[in-house]
Amino acid sequence: MASPLRRIHDTIDFESLVRAYPPAPEFFESRWTLEPDRLEHLQLERLKQELHRASGIGFYRRLWGEAKFAAEDVRTLADLVQAPPYTVDDIRRSIELAPPWGDYQGVGPDDFARQPLRVCFSGGTTGHARPTLYTLWDRQVGALLAARAYYLAGLRPGDVILNAWAYSTHNGAQNADEGLYQWLGAVPIVTSTGQVTPTVRQVQLAAEYRAASILTIGDYLLHMAEVASSIGLDPKRDFNIRAFPGPAGGVADKVQAAWGVPSYESYGFHEVSYVAAECPARGGLHIFEDAFVVEIVDVDTGELLPEGELGNIVVTCLYKTGSAQVRYNIQDLSRLYPRARCECGSWMRKMDYFQGRSDTMVKLRGTNVWPEAVGQVATQDERVSPEYFVYAERVGNRDEMTVQIESSVAADAREQVASEIGDRLRAQLGVRIGVELVELGALEGPTGRLTQGKPKRFLDRRQS
Repeated sequence: MASPLRRIHDTIDFESLVRAYPPAPEFFESRWTLEPDRLEHLQLERLKQELHRASGIGFYRRLWGEAKFAAEDVRTLADLVQAPPYTVDDIRRSIELAPPWGDYQGVGPDDFARQPLRVCFSGGTTGHARPTLYTLWDRQVGALLAARAYYLAGLRPGDVILNAWAYSTHNGAQNADEGLYQWLGAVPIVTSTGQVTPTVRQVQLAAEYRAASILTIGDYLLHMAEVASSIGLDPKRDFNIRAFPGPAGGVADKVQAAWGVPSYESYGFHEVSYVAAECPARGGLHIFEDAFVVEIVDVDTGELLPEGELGNIVVTCLYKTGSAQVRYNIQDLSRLYPRARCECGSWMRKMDYFQGRSDTMVKLRGTNVWPEAVGQVATQDERVSPEYFVYAERVGNRDEMTVQIESSVAADAREQVASEIGDRLRAQLGVRIGVELVELGALEGPTGRLTQGKPKRFLDRRQS
């Protein structure tokens, strides 16, 4: 009896996929420089298709029905704002209504034996991990987008590249590997984190096999540079590293100084892969607009914000055939820049670098404070490492916030250094923040930086 399963070779038409979403380098020779009107026409066509797909998913039928919205209401890109946004809280409710997969998936258990599917889970840094089912099309386009970001940073076919992302239930490491191997034509060496392959061994592999890059968070790249120096290797002279494509997590300048090569930022999340990436001209992140529509909304009201104003990132993914993302308020903070032709030649609009998360905002004495902003200011001091952890707690009748920072300064100098960093925080953020200097490595547990793809930087002890 013939199996109902469609295997990889007959599940999707790869020629159609490549026409719809050109990989690098073809993408940068064509769509990258597309004129704005043609680009927006393409977005609108794909948006209408995605809305039609989403209208068949229970989650959207319920969400849109409550808002009296229909896919047919969108006739222009500007009409997308009529669709109700949703957050992770809505996804959690969906899982409660239809455990364990939720009703936000476009495929489900009935499809498991019919087509290749993969499930990955959110990192769970802000709550219970959430499943995402990916069709083969979704996996391939997501990997292709990752390869575009790597190519934009200067990585090329034939490069040996260490993949040091944390291999787990999360999408990041697998997406990177698929992008390197299947779409960039690079040769990945999969090491995962220092918990899987000791950091000293990863450094040795990078040197011995002349790796052109290492894919991991910026903090770990700085740690690797320190380990390299400790075993007699100069990060700037004894390696073949050409660039780091990011995301650097706000420490790109420090990574660049440590390794002597460009370090870039990027933005994405587990459901959709790379949304935007930095080009050599810098000045923000180019959104891959053939695959996404990005909006910025007010943190409190959800209203669309003008260009240049800081707010929540709302993403509509245009390529997904499994779980759809239509106006997903990811609650990451950024801003959109006016569309203009970049020095690199692209018309694809830019967004600002990741500015933190709105759902970790703490109001201290009338001032909105984001932990990521605290960490960014605190770690500018050259006497401390980039490793920090912020916690909020209730002291007496008011809320307080403290930042812990790893440092190697002598014990008798710590109080003075902490005081100076505290003064800088107060000057830049307008409110007093407590500062604690801790030993190097002391924050590995709280942040989980060696065991998970995205370090945890904040704990709200007020809820304990």
